[in-house]
Amino acid sequence: MATVLIALGSNYHQSVHIQWASQRLSLLLDDITLSPVLWTPDIHGRGTWYMNRLLRARTTFSPTQLNALLKQLEQETRRTKDHVTIDLDLMQYDDQRYHLDDWQRPYIRNLIGFM
Repeated sequence: MATVLIALGSNYHQSVHIQWASQRLSLLLDDITLSPVLWTPDIHGRGTWYMNRLLRARTTFSPTQLNALLKQLEQETRRTKDHVTIDLDLMQYDDQRYHLDDWQRPYIRNLIGFM
């Protein structure tokens, strides 16, 4: 089994969507650990606020399979450009890191401290 780190974010009905995604992923992955949530302003300065969380888990899915699953979950919530109902990004799969620029974002660095 691989250990994965997934970033969750939402700017629209944030609590509902973060909770929904956390619950869905807990049914699909093993040994889940959830960080607390953290509120952050939109990085593009549009005035919206995001609720963010990290999830660590174990899985038998390959990175490709897991990414496809995450994008499917995003689509289930009818995500749009303006209403980011849920954003699910695979940040790490075992020792392989993804979204390298995001690792430097303060909210990611803060949330990793809880993992």
